[in-house]
Amino acid sequence: MRSPLDTLLKPVHQWVWGDFDPRVRKLLAFSEVETDGGRDILRASELTPDPLLRRLYLEHAIDELRHGVLFRQRGADLLRVRAARSTTLFNGNPLPGGHGLDDLRIEGEPDYRLLAFLHVAEKAAAGRFTVYRELVADDPATREIFEEILRDEVFHMNYSYTQLARIAPRSYRWQIWRARGNRLWKRYLRVAAALANVFGTVTIGLLYFIVLPPFAWLAKREQRREAAGWTPIPAGRDDRSGSQY
Repeated sequence: MRSPLDTLLKPVHQWVWGDFDPRVRKLLAFSEVETDGGRDILRASELTPDPLLRRLYLEHAIDELRHGVLFRQRGADLLRVRAARSTTLFNGNPLPGGHGLDDLRIEGEPDYRLLAFLHVAEKAAAGRFTVYRELVADDPATREIFEEILRDEVFHMNYSYTQLARIAPRSYRWQIWRARGNRLWKRYLRVAAALANVFGTVTIGLLYFIVLPPFAWLAKREQRREAAGWTPIPAGRDDRSGSQY
């Protein structure tokens, strides 16, 4: 279930979950993603014309909303522990969540495309939560939450695949590959935007500290050479600008 990328990034995940502040930020970020995803899937249950999918979407939405509550409550509990120690709380934005439901689009999407997206997202979440469950062995309460949610993620992954094969028996494999491609493309865009931001910041810093100082030095040198006050106009200068002033 664990993807090769999750295995490769395990040291990074271990560094994140091994520190208190990033752990709380992750839990709170997961809470927001799961809650938003639950609302979107609830909307999908209202739009689908398929009675079976309506029931499954509704059950899925309830699970996601419950996951959001679990993550938020655990994050709040950890924050109370930190406050009891009289330590300054962290600053900054939460780290990005790893579920993928933040990319979910409902309006105008056919069920087969939505099911393919859900299968790919839930499979990725199941693999990543498996890693997270191992990394929080020192926190039994958080580990128990991951174990509970992981069971739901496996069910979501399986039902979405089964229903996709039911409603699109000829193209369900292609729909899954398409969903994976879209997911990778969106990740590429996020990484590219982040790299562009870093590159722009570095470029501006180089311009400010390397290119700008010589021009500033030349401007100050020319300023010292100029005489103070007004510069007199030489006598006899024929100024025929034609201006009334």
